[in-house]
Amino acid sequence: MSRIRSVAALPALDRRTLLAATGAVSLSVGVGFALRPDAPAHAATTGQEPVADSLAHTGARSTAVRPPAPAAPAPYTRGTTLRSVAAPRSGSTGYRRLGDGRGWTRILRDELAAAKSGRADRRTTLAAFVQLTDLHLVDAQHPLRLEYLRARNKSAWRPQETLTVAGAVSLVERVNSLRGAPVTGSPLHFVMTTGDNTDNNSKTELDWFLKVMSGGRITPNSGDPRHYEGVQASGLKTYWQPDAALRDADKQLGFPRLPGFLEAAIREVRSPGLKLPWYSTVGNHDALPLGCYGSRGDSYLTDFAVGGKKLMSLPDAECTALAKSIKDGSSPKGTALRDLLKSHARQMRSVTPDENRAPFTPTEYLRAHLDPAHTGPGPIGHGYSSANLAAGTQYYTFRIAEDVIGVSLDTTDPGGHYEGSIGTAQLRWLERTLRENKDSYAVVFSHHTSKTMRNRHADPAHPAEKRHGGDEVVALLASFANVLAWVNGHTHKNEIIPHAVPGNRSFWEICTASHVDFPQLARVIELVDNKDGTLSLFTTLVESAAPHATDFSDLSQTGLAALYRELSFNAPGARTDLSGASRDRNTELVLKKG
Repeated sequence: MSRIRSVAALPALDRRTLLAATGAVSLSVGVGFALRPDAPAHAATTGQEPVADSLAHTGARSTAVRPPAPAAPAPYTRGTTLRSVAAPRSGSTGYRRLGDGRGWTRILRDELAAAKSGRADRRTTLAAFVQLTDLHLVDAQHPLRLEYLRARNKSAWRPQETLTVAGAVSLVERVNSLRGAPVTGSPLHFVMTTGDNTDNNSKTELDWFLKVMSGGRITPNSGDPRHYEGVQASGLKTYWQPDAALRDADKQLGFPRLPGFLEAAIREVRSPGLKLPWYSTVGNHDALPLGCYGSRGDSYLTDFAVGGKKLMSLPDAECTALAKSIKDGSSPKGTALRDLLKSHARQMRSVTPDENRAPFTPTEYLRAHLDPAHTGPGPIGHGYSSANLAAGTQYYTFRIAEDVIGVSLDTTDPGGHYEGSIGTAQLRWLERTLRENKDSYAVVFSHHTSKTMRNRHADPAHPAEKRHGGDEVVALLASFANVLAWVNGHTHKNEIIPHAVPGNRSFWEICTASHVDFPQLARVIELVDNKDGTLSLFTTLVESAAPHATDFSDLSQTGLAALYRELSFNAPGARTDLSGASRDRNTELVLKKG
């Protein structure tokens, strides 16, 4: 790089004064900044739509700078998976209770560059932030949900799904409790959520997500305000019936009977909101009904989402056929689901209609982020701006530090299916952004991984535009020496991939496990300059603040958050490999950058 300066070494007062003079909005300790939502769009070249670009403008008004947080003693392990991880206390079968397990050690990964001795004494911090991903806040009573597929696939419905809000609030509490970055002690500068913030593309879930992140009171219930009306009160043995004496399939595996569980699950939850500025990236479950259907133009499915009927059981053969159509993408607009629902109208149960369950559009998603009621610690719009509204886009740039930019991509395919891709306009914008900021390091954020961007369904709004997959994104990122990392989610599994490229153009791809499936994690990422021609990226996984051990008599907000984790560990059909290998968890990732 032509210019490298540690954020920690900058004179804080002068830095803030400079930012105020140029109009940038300081986010945390004079380090991260983004612009107000009415900043003008980046100038677009012919054939490209304008998008939000906080790096191109300096006209935003200054806001008050919060006093810098004191540096934490470093390194530290408390509150991270370096210290302890939830693990079964005993046994190998049946329902297993969790307790405090051994922590995961930090692994040095030097596939892309040799680690030089003495770097710990030389290093300076460039930036530090937290990644949340795949929160999947679930309206568990939503009529469109496909719980009945559990008849053929046990993992199609999770017994913990009524507790996603309590679990997410506990994760916010954990992030708020962190004493800076675990390795360097640097202040944490922001939080980025990399998509699937919601589960059903439902307005109820979007409201819950924004209140979890920015603070507020949430009632994780829809339909009847007095009673839960979903599958867990259906009397069907297919699903765990926590309040009932019924010997359902899950209780036969050791799941407990918990009288009062459903009443507790729909009680009001209070979120303190993040203390750090936070940014948002869109995922397929945020963009598409059920995360896979480009069905917004289908009036039947839209009406069904808010209506008073719900299908809770389905013959095995039809479950198999519908699951196959979802997996192979043969019905991206939801035609197969619509036809199935119409054919089973007489088998449906009555539920309370609720207009708040309506699917939200991309425009509504942006407006909700821009709503001052959800600004919380900032920035306004959480990365999105009026430029996005004007252009109809959900990708943007922001400055993380003086020498580091962040790039948030929209890898969802409006044409349908759960895998991703990006259009030509976005690919060219990404190329231009990296080229124009060649003197700054870049961290790219998206929902989908390089391996899960294989969806080529046309965007209905731009049917002639070519869609581009993960291999093309990797090739583009590898053509720029300033790219440090591509941070994403979607697979619900920890995985860190080295992308080796000649000419100091290598980068790391960091995929983090979800917070809906066990082990329910988030990741702290620290960028440091080793002052020897290399950089290191430290990754440290954290769990929610809920205790590892559960108490079945404790149905408080904290007790439910602990139960959320334990239920996810025991969920029938759940994958057991989502923690990844040790090399995918707590790491030091070394890069050579000139």
